[in-house]
Amino acid sequence: MEIMKRLLFLDDVRYPLEAYHYTKEDIFLRKDWHIVRNYEQFINRIKDNGLPEMISFDHDLGDEHYLNSDSLEYTEKTGYDCAKWLIEYCMDHYLDLPKFYSHSMNPVGKERIIGILVNFKKMKWTFLD
Repeated sequence: MEIMKRLLFLDDVRYPLEAYHYTKEDIFLRKDWHIVRNYEQFINRIKDNGLPEMISFDHDLGDEHYLNSDSLEYTEKTGYDCAKWLIEYCMDHYLDLPKFYSHSMNPVGKERIIGILVNFKKMKWTFLD
């Protein structure tokens, strides 16, 4: 029987050890990471296994997430889309957010992911007061 991995690492190409090399965060040295590479894998992992202890987000999940100049639409979901889905999931199921981190090398994307998750946590506690 496989021990369920309680840490979820969202990144299209990197592995947790690579994130350790530029973040120096010891959490990335743990061996119990489950890696998902895109939006669909992220959603399916949480739906099938519940919320992990912690999620580390990348923002850019492949080059296709950039704006398609022909249709003016994004063609690939990003880590920010995963964070938005996670908030909806937690609201729908009355769950607290797991711990979160963004190891993204995209500073604007990283700020957007952390910002939406922090704001949701603040909003949730405001409603409980």
